[in-house]
Parts: sequence; C-alpha cells; structure tokens
Amino acid sequence: MDPLIFHNDRIIAATEARLAPGQVGLLTGWGVFTTLRLYRGEPFAFERHWARMSRDAERLSVTLSHTRDFVHDAAVQVARTNQRRAGMARVAFIRNQGGLWGDGEKRPPSDLLIFTRELVPWPERHRLTLRPRAIFAGGQLAGAKMLSWVPHSLALEQAHAEGFDEVLLLNQKWQLAECASANIFLVREERALTPPLTSGCLAGVTREILLEIAPQAGVEMAEQDLTAADLESAEECFISSTTREVAAVELISPKWHFKAPGPITRKLDQAFQAYVAAHLPGGVRGKVPTG
Repeated sequence: MDPLIFHNDRIIAATEARLAPGQVGLLTGWGVFTTLRLYRGEPFAFERHWARMSRDAERLSVTLSHTRDFVHDAAVQVARTNQRRAGMARVAFIRNQGGLWGDGEKRPPSDLLIFTRELVPWPERHRLTLRPRAIFAGGQLAGAKMLSWVPHSLALEQAHAEGFDEVLLLNQKWQLAECASANIFLVREERALTPPLTSGCLAGVTREILLEIAPQAGVEMAEQDLTAADLESAEECFISSTTREVAAVELISPKWHFKAPGPITRKLDQAFQAYVAAHLPGGVRGKVPTG
C-alpha cells in the first residue's frame, strides 16, 4: 500500500489513520468497498463502481457520507499525491454508528478510506481449484461487496497455499458462482457463458462491460446456470475483474484443461482494451494508456 491515504476529508499518512476502537464497522466488517483500476492516475469506470457500491450500501444500511464527485476527486487526488499513475485504488465506507461498544462521540455516519497501490502481478494463464458450497445464493446479502470478505479471502489464501492462482466457488446448489475476486466465463461452441446474479456472484464491473460489448465484438454471450459438468464441454475458460480485466484460465483442478488464451478469450480481451481506451480522459482509441 502507498504511504498516503485519504481519510474522510483529507490526505494523511497511513500510519496516522485512527478509527474508533468501538466502531461497529471496524468490529464487524459492516461497510462497503470497491477496487478501482487507475490509468494515468484516473479511476476507470468510476460511475459503474459508485452505482454498485450505492446499491450495496442501501442493502447494508450504510450511509455513504460523501458524494460521488467528492469521492472521485479524492481518489484522483490521493493517486496523484502518491504518484500512482498506474495501479489500483480501494475505496471503503466503514459504518460508524450502532453496536454495543460505541463511545458516544459525535462521528459521521461512516468513515471514508481510500488507499492506492501498484497492480498485483497476476499470471498470464490462471490455474484454479474448486470449492463446493462456498456461496449461499439465497442469502439476503448474496452478491454484495461488503467489508465482511473473510470467506472469499480465506478461500483465496488456501488456494494460493495449494499452488493455485484463484479459487472457483460453487453455491449451495453445486452451481458455479464466482471466483474469490473475479467472475467466471466458459466458452462452448464460440458462445461465452457466465453464471447469472442469482447464482450469488458479484455484479462485477468488468463482467457488466463484457456483457454489453460482446455483441459488437461478434461474440454471443449469455448468463446461464452452470455446474461442474459444464466444465467437461467447455473449450475455453476465462475470468474477469477490475485488476485482471480479461484473464485466460488454463486449468481447473482436478481435471479440466483449456486452451489459454483461446480465440474467444483473445477477441473479448481486445474488445475490452479498446473500450477502456475509448472511455478514459485523454485515452487514444484502440490503445490503453499504461503510464
């Protein structure tokens, strides 16, 4: 993490940040967050991230204590101050009020925190392992991107310990749902398929964009219930996330192998890169700025 962060209304050193010991969001993980990709110090698709975070905040009864434009400008400001032109930013709202351990001090409804850092060095071809019954799709908060992220983080940590790059989580119906930090896609007969939101998966921003641009790229894409049996007939597999964009999968343990990257994965990756370039301030159409 970069040394300077944004806390509520100003930039401070990360070592100086202070949260209340009895803050309900700190003690219980009661809050919302999103991760932004930075190009030339600008957060990509910020409006989409904000819209999703706002929906999740309403579901979780978390008050977003700052406006969309304020948070956007704060993310740009802290990225610039940290000289983080290319990388990622984490935006979090941590609920202040509620719980038995509050100190009675007057505080805003939630604390705003924004951090930046360099990109995670993901592999060119991903290797996944399966985790059954890791998602409860019928839950009230299924698919919400909230601070209580331990099940996903623990599953990813265990996958890394076993030598894998990611973990594919199944829901209680033994359907494919999502990865710990990415959405999943299978390609069969030149058609890309991804689990619907009813599977319990996160409404990923990159996933949302791919569903929109796939027809323009000449790729048929659909949301469809999928199980491990569908891995048998899949010709390609890829995952999508804000930090990895479109990433090929070569293996899902214990027995499924895929061409990585396959032609449909390449086509969608190229289409996504063109979309990014066309929607960044000062970007050159068809070429993603990297510096």
